[in-house]
Amino acid sequence: MDFDSYQCLRFSRDGRVLTIALHRPEQRNAVNGRLHTELSRVFTDAQRDPDSDVVVLTGSGAAFCAGGDIDWMQSHVDDPDEFDRMAREGKDIVFTQLDLEKPLICKMNGHATGLGATLALLSDIVVASDEAKIGDPHVSVGLVAGDGGALIWPQLVGYAKARKYLFTGELLTAAEAERIGLITDVVPLAQLDEQVQALAQRIAGGATKAIRWTKITSNLPLRALFHAHFDAGLAYECLSNRSADHAEAVKAFRERRKPQFTGR
Repeated sequence: MDFDSYQCLRFSRDGRVLTIALHRPEQRNAVNGRLHTELSRVFTDAQRDPDSDVVVLTGSGAAFCAGGDIDWMQSHVDDPDEFDRMAREGKDIVFTQLDLEKPLICKMNGHATGLGATLALLSDIVVASDEAKIGDPHVSVGLVAGDGGALIWPQLVGYAKARKYLFTGELLTAAEAERIGLITDVVPLAQLDEQVQALAQRIAGGATKAIRWTKITSNLPLRALFHAHFDAGLAYECLSNRSADHAEAVKAFRERRKPQFTGR
């Protein structure tokens, strides 16, 4: 496969393991328009890649993914129609990630928030650094967690805990996330690369067809859930993008102050 057209993603190989790294390190890998578009097609390219059987998803630098880029959010406040068009890409990101037949390991090297948390949690296995935190603070910026968070969190930890974290936007330490079953494992940062590499190679050395078909089977209920309900989540997020509270949150972030929400 030719991955040269990507600007915000980096690729490397170790035998039959393909690593995809979000690559906006100076912005803590926050998602802008270009990265969003690239994410909407990268899992399809990874699926078609003839030289890999396992995929690792990680971030460059200190963070995994800090959610949405603030300048990108501002552009959607200024032009809500563009946010509506972007929602189509959001569907492509989620459904191509769920449709990827190769085992997908998230190497959560740092904080994962918002869409970053969704990318991590829609992976098959999440191995996090003990210094990382994870959370979905969409509501903190006046948005609905419609990009997948509102659906995947309850599946992993149950509705009671999921609602608490989705309603507050609170971040969890990796240790707490592992304790409640949100992620798979937590390891010291210094050991993260080694342990993920060992796991990826172990899976790559296994019975490829059996592993791949086991993944497909285990994902069938999750895919059915998203196909049934994901459009509604995106629609509500599009509505919340047009709210006064979201515009206030973006403005407050730029002005480095606490937003004053009015419920409008």
